Amino acid sequence: MYAGNKRYESPADLPQIIPVFPLPGALLLPRGELPLQIFEPRYLAMVDWALAGDRLIGMIQPAFKTAPEELSGNPELCKVGCVGRITALVESGDGRYHLTLTGVSRFKLVEELDRRTSYRQARVSFDEYKSDLGEADGSSVDRAALLETLKAYLEANNLETDWDSIRKASTEILVNALSMMSPYGPAEKQALLEAPDLKSRAETLIAITEMELARRGDPGSTLQ
Repeated sequence: MYAGNKRYESPADLPQIIPVFPLPGALLLPRGELPLQIFEPRYLAMVDWALAGDRLIGMIQPAFKTAPEELSGNPELCKVGCVGRITALVESGDGRYHLTLTGVSRFKLVEELDRRTSYRQARVSFDEYKSDLGEADGSSVDRAALLETLKAYLEANNLETDWDSIRKASTEILVNALSMMSPYGPAEKQALLEAPDLKSRAETLIAITEMELARRGDPGSTLQ
Protein backbone atom coordinates (compact mmCIF):
# COMPACT_ATOMS: atom_id res chain seq x y z
CA MET A 1 0.00 0.00 0.00
CA TYR A 2 0.97 3.63 -0.47
CA ALA A 3 0.70 6.30 2.20
CA GLY A 4 1.67 9.54 0.57
CA ASN A 5 4.84 8.86 -1.43
CA LYS A 6 5.89 5.82 0.58
CA ARG A 7 5.04 2.22 -0.26
CA TYR A 8 4.72 -0.36 2.50
CA GLU A 9 4.65 -4.00 1.39
CA SER A 10 5.35 -5.98 4.57
CA PRO A 11 5.84 -5.49 8.32
CA ALA A 12 9.60 -5.39 7.62
CA ASP A 13 9.06 -1.99 5.97
CA LEU A 14 7.92 -0.56 9.30
CA PRO A 15 10.09 0.28 12.32
CA GLN A 16 9.85 -1.69 15.56
CA ILE A 17 10.06 1.48 17.67
CA ILE A 18 7.64 4.34 17.06
CA PRO A 19 6.44 7.44 18.90
CA VAL A 20 2.92 6.96 20.21
CA PHE A 21 0.20 9.59 20.63
CA PRO A 22 -2.42 8.61 23.25
CA LEU A 23 -5.73 10.21 22.33
CA PRO A 24 -9.10 9.03 23.73
CA GLY A 25 -11.79 8.41 21.12
CA ALA A 26 -9.46 8.86 18.14
CA LEU A 27 -9.64 6.09 15.55
CA LEU A 28 -7.16 5.66 12.70
CA LEU A 29 -7.53 2.76 10.27
CA PRO A 30 -5.40 1.62 7.32
CA ARG A 31 -5.78 3.99 4.35
CA GLY A 32 -7.96 6.28 6.46
CA GLU A 33 -7.09 9.95 6.97
CA LEU A 34 -7.10 11.47 10.44
CA PRO A 35 -6.77 15.27 10.81
CA LEU A 36 -5.01 16.41 13.97
CA GLN A 37 -4.24 19.74 15.57
CA ILE A 38 -1.03 19.56 17.60
CA PHE A 39 -0.25 22.23 20.19
CA GLU A 40 1.11 20.55 23.33
CA PRO A 41 4.93 20.99 23.46
CA ARG A 42 5.75 17.30 23.88
CA TYR A 43 3.66 16.36 20.85
CA LEU A 44 5.09 19.22 18.79
CA ALA A 45 8.47 17.64 19.57
CA MET A 46 7.09 14.25 18.54
CA VAL A 47 5.97 15.63 15.16
CA ASP A 48 9.37 17.29 14.61
CA TRP A 49 11.08 13.98 15.36
CA ALA A 50 8.80 12.09 12.98
CA LEU A 51 9.32 14.62 10.20
CA ALA A 52 13.07 14.24 10.52
CA GLY A 53 12.75 10.48 10.14
CA ASP A 54 10.16 8.11 8.70
CA ARG A 55 7.15 10.44 9.29
CA LEU A 56 5.34 7.73 11.28
CA ILE A 57 3.28 8.23 14.45
CA GLY A 58 1.33 5.56 16.31
CA MET A 59 -2.20 6.49 17.36
CA ILE A 60 -3.37 4.63 20.45
CA GLN A 61 -6.01 5.12 23.12
CA PRO A 62 -5.37 5.32 26.86
CA ALA A 63 -6.71 2.31 28.75
CA PHE A 64 -10.41 2.71 29.49
CA LYS A 65 -9.90 2.67 33.26
CA THR A 66 -7.94 5.94 33.03
CA ALA A 67 -9.51 8.72 35.05
CA PRO A 68 -9.97 12.06 33.23
CA GLU A 69 -7.46 13.81 35.48
CA GLU A 70 -4.81 11.22 34.52
CA LEU A 71 -5.02 11.81 30.78
CA SER A 72 -2.55 14.70 30.84
CA GLY A 73 0.11 12.47 32.38
CA ASN A 74 1.30 9.08 31.13
CA PRO A 75 -1.74 6.82 31.39
CA GLU A 76 -1.65 3.10 30.69
CA LEU A 77 -2.27 2.38 27.02
CA CYS A 78 -4.52 0.00 25.12
CA LYS A 79 -2.76 -2.97 23.56
CA VAL A 80 -3.63 -2.23 19.91
CA GLY A 81 -3.13 0.96 17.91
CA CYS A 82 -2.58 2.05 14.32
CA VAL A 83 0.46 3.73 12.85
CA GLY A 84 0.01 6.54 10.36
CA ARG A 85 2.29 8.50 8.08
CA ILE A 86 2.25 12.30 8.07
CA THR A 87 0.99 13.07 4.56
CA ALA A 88 0.06 16.73 5.03
CA LEU A 89 1.20 19.43 7.42
CA VAL A 90 0.55 23.14 7.81
CA GLU A 91 2.18 25.41 10.38
CA SER A 92 -0.38 27.76 11.90
CA GLY A 93 2.03 30.59 12.65
CA ASP A 94 1.12 30.55 16.34
CA GLY A 95 2.99 27.41 17.37
CA ARG A 96 0.54 24.74 16.24
CA TYR A 97 0.67 22.06 13.56
CA HIS A 98 -2.35 21.06 11.49
CA LEU A 99 -1.54 17.66 10.04
CA THR A 100 -3.08 14.64 8.41
CA LEU A 101 -2.11 11.09 9.26
CA THR A 102 -2.78 8.42 6.66
CA GLY A 103 -3.25 5.03 8.29
CA VAL A 104 -0.74 2.33 7.37
CA SER A 105 -1.16 -0.66 9.69
CA ARG A 106 -2.44 -1.66 13.09
CA PHE A 107 0.10 -2.79 15.67
CA LYS A 108 0.33 -4.67 18.95
CA LEU A 109 2.01 -2.80 21.79
CA VAL A 110 4.94 -4.92 22.97
CA GLU A 111 6.42 -2.57 25.57
CA GLU A 112 6.70 1.11 26.28
CA LEU A 113 10.28 2.37 26.32
CA ASP A 114 11.87 4.43 29.06
CA ARG A 115 13.53 7.05 26.89
CA ARG A 116 14.52 10.59 27.68
CA THR A 117 12.06 12.27 25.38
CA SER A 118 9.07 14.33 26.39
CA TYR A 119 6.82 12.21 24.14
CA ARG A 120 6.21 8.50 24.54
CA GLN A 121 7.83 5.75 22.48
CA ALA A 122 7.02 2.06 22.26
CA ARG A 123 8.26 -1.17 20.78
CA VAL A 124 5.50 -2.58 18.61
CA SER A 125 4.77 -5.55 16.36
CA PHE A 126 2.94 -5.40 13.03
CA ASP A 127 3.17 -9.14 12.30
CA GLU A 128 -0.42 -9.92 13.30
CA TYR A 129 -1.75 -7.26 10.94
CA LYS A 130 0.26 -7.86 7.77
CA SER A 131 -3.01 -8.03 5.81
CA ASP A 132 -3.52 -4.31 6.55
CA LEU A 133 -0.84 -3.56 3.97
CA GLY A 134 -2.85 -5.17 1.17
CA GLU A 135 -6.19 -4.18 -0.27
CA ALA A 136 -9.04 -5.34 1.93
CA ASP A 137 -11.58 -7.77 0.48
CA GLY A 138 -14.96 -6.08 0.66
CA SER A 139 -16.89 -8.78 -1.21
CA SER A 140 -18.16 -10.43 1.99
CA VAL A 141 -19.42 -7.18 3.54
CA ASP A 142 -23.19 -6.75 3.61
CA ARG A 143 -23.03 -3.31 2.05
CA ALA A 144 -26.82 -3.00 1.77
CA ALA A 145 -27.25 -3.60 5.51
CA LEU A 146 -24.54 -1.06 6.28
CA LEU A 147 -26.23 1.60 4.16
CA GLU A 148 -29.63 0.84 5.70
CA THR A 149 -28.15 1.29 9.16
CA LEU A 150 -26.48 4.53 8.12
CA LYS A 151 -29.77 5.79 6.69
CA ALA A 152 -31.61 4.98 9.93
CA TYR A 153 -28.97 6.74 12.00
CA LEU A 154 -29.02 9.86 9.82
CA GLU A 155 -32.81 10.04 9.90
CA ALA A 156 -32.87 9.61 13.68
CA ASN A 157 -30.46 12.51 14.06
CA ASN A 158 -31.91 14.75 11.32
CA LEU A 159 -28.66 14.60 9.36
CA GLU A 160 -27.95 14.59 5.65
CA THR A 161 -25.12 13.13 3.61
CA ASP A 162 -23.81 12.94 0.07
CA TRP A 163 -25.37 9.65 -1.01
CA ASP A 164 -23.88 9.85 -4.49
CA SER A 165 -20.33 9.88 -3.09
CA ILE A 166 -21.18 7.09 -0.67
CA ARG A 167 -22.49 4.85 -3.46
CA LYS A 168 -19.32 5.46 -5.50
CA ALA A 169 -16.93 4.73 -2.60
CA SER A 170 -15.23 1.35 -2.38
CA THR A 171 -16.49 -0.90 0.38
CA GLU A 172 -13.20 -0.61 2.28
CA ILE A 173 -13.24 3.18 2.18
CA LEU A 174 -16.92 3.24 3.15
CA VAL A 175 -16.56 0.92 6.16
CA ASN A 176 -13.38 2.54 7.46
CA ALA A 177 -14.52 6.12 6.91
CA LEU A 178 -17.84 5.50 8.67
CA SER A 179 -16.00 3.78 11.53
CA MET A 180 -13.56 6.66 11.94
CA MET A 181 -16.27 9.33 11.76
CA SER A 182 -18.71 7.51 14.04
CA PRO A 183 -19.65 9.47 17.17
CA TYR A 184 -19.20 6.56 19.56
CA GLY A 185 -17.05 6.30 22.67
CA PRO A 186 -13.52 4.98 23.21
CA ALA A 187 -14.59 1.37 23.87
CA GLU A 188 -16.65 1.21 20.68
CA LYS A 189 -13.83 2.81 18.68
CA GLN A 190 -11.39 0.24 20.05
CA ALA A 191 -13.75 -2.58 19.09
CA LEU A 192 -13.87 -1.23 15.53
CA LEU A 193 -10.07 -0.99 15.46
CA GLU A 194 -9.56 -4.53 16.70
CA ALA A 195 -12.12 -6.15 14.39
CA PRO A 196 -10.11 -8.85 12.59
CA ASP A 197 -11.25 -7.99 9.07
CA LEU A 198 -13.42 -5.61 7.07
CA LYS A 199 -16.51 -7.85 7.30
CA SER A 200 -16.21 -8.01 11.09
CA ARG A 201 -15.70 -4.25 11.30
CA ALA A 202 -18.82 -3.58 9.24
CA GLU A 203 -20.84 -5.99 11.39
CA THR A 204 -19.50 -4.35 14.56
CA LEU A 205 -20.41 -0.89 13.27
CA ILE A 206 -23.93 -2.04 12.37
CA ALA A 207 -24.39 -3.66 15.80
CA ILE A 208 -23.18 -0.59 17.69
CA THR A 209 -25.42 1.69 15.65
CA GLU A 210 -28.46 -0.53 16.08
CA MET A 211 -27.87 -0.63 19.85
CA GLU A 212 -27.64 3.15 19.92
CA LEU A 213 -30.90 3.50 17.99
CA ALA A 214 -32.60 0.92 20.21
CA ARG A 215 -31.35 2.71 23.34
CA ARG A 216 -33.11 5.83 22.13
CA GLY A 217 -36.24 3.84 21.33
CA ASP A 218 -36.08 4.89 17.70
CA PRO A 219 -38.63 3.06 15.49
CA GLY A 220 -35.97 2.60 12.81
CA SER A 221 -33.84 0.46 15.08
CA THR A 222 -35.28 -2.84 13.82
CA LEU A 223 -33.47 -3.23 10.51
CA GLN A 224 -34.05 -5.99 8.02
